[in-house]
Amino acid sequence: MFKKLLPLLTIIVFCTAFSIPEKIAKKAAKVIGKFYEIKDFDKELILIDEVSNAETPSEFRDENFFRILNNGKFLGYGYIGKAPAKTTDFDFLVLFDKDFIITKSKVLIYREEYGGEIGSKRWLKQFIGAGTTSKELKYNRDIIPISGATISVQSMTRAMNDLLKSIAVLQKNPCYNGITRSITKVSEAY
Repeated sequence: MFKKLLPLLTIIVFCTAFSIPEKIAKKAAKVIGKFYEIKDFDKELILIDEVSNAETPSEFRDENFFRILNNGKFLGYGYIGKAPAKTTDFDFLVLFDKDFIITKSKVLIYREEYGGEIGSKRWLKQFIGAGTTSKELKYNRDIIPISGATISVQSMTRAMNDLLKSIAVLQKNPCYNGITRSITKVSEAY
């Protein structure tokens, strides 16, 4: 009996291991809706093949990189990622315009006792306007340090630089053509 269920269990574990947890997806949807001032939108998932993904410092997995559409109109791109804090990871969202210029960044879930200040709108505004052709953001030069959040600030800065480098790599890769998959309707229910 167990031998018959093993392939099914493997498929279920594999499929759920690479999806965005519902709590994070809901928070991201809320931020997207508020930013674009819309009640519902479509997420068109962008799939990156394993070879291209291996060439990038950021990880592109199922559901974390997508196009945002409203009534068929393309609004921009979104990316949900993780970055390490002192003892655990935190989740963040980055929104881009059509040219991959950062328009919004948001810490969705921060799990540490200290360092949560990196989630402040004022601090996160430092990333707005950075793009794939921008110079690398430097801690303590372009990005203001926060006392008590040194590790998280450096980690978020590194994650943003890695993401911008990764998108630049994908844009230069002749194999990458922005392959999209299913469109998911996201509504104010989130």
